[in-house]
Amino acid sequence: VTTHLPLNQVSGSLSEEKIFSVIEITGRGLKDFWGFRAPRIAVAAFNPHAGEGGLFGKEEEIISRAVDRARERNWDASGPWPADSLFHRAVQGKYDAVVCMYHDQGLIPLKLLYFDTAVNVTLGLPFIRTSVDHGVAYDIAGRGTASPRSMEEAIKLAARMAVRKRQASNPKI
Repeated sequence: VTTHLPLNQVSGSLSEEKIFSVIEITGRGLKDFWGFRAPRIAVAAFNPHAGEGGLFGKEEEIISRAVDRARERNWDASGPWPADSLFHRAVQGKYDAVVCMYHDQGLIPLKLLYFDTAVNVTLGLPFIRTSVDHGVAYDIAGRGTASPRSMEEAIKLAARMAVRKRQASNPKI
């Protein structure tokens, strides 16, 4: 939901509208680019143990309202789920996507599983945007040790997405 923010600013930047928008953009992207008819979208909680009923914070109330709103719009959204166990269920196939509240919440499990091949996709733009899913890697710049795999995967995924978008706009292709 948020991008590159210091962790102490994430809570204040969460809103029902922003979370709902990300759920909807994610759902549309899964339908448009990956062919899911009814994508199952899990939404991660912000606080440990999904807030323990307000004991750890009130952010889950905001997340719950956004999830309810998504359901009202016929999205198969659920949550907020405790992030520490959510990704295990997602990898097992229970969900098609996980919406996370902040950068590292989503990227730690992704990079743990797919470090060399993960791709960043920015949905909701009027054009297809993919990029490598790692930072600028200044620590290895100029040493000849960088792997091109993430860049290759980003280019291949953008090409597949473009074909899918073209087919959707012109079904005769």
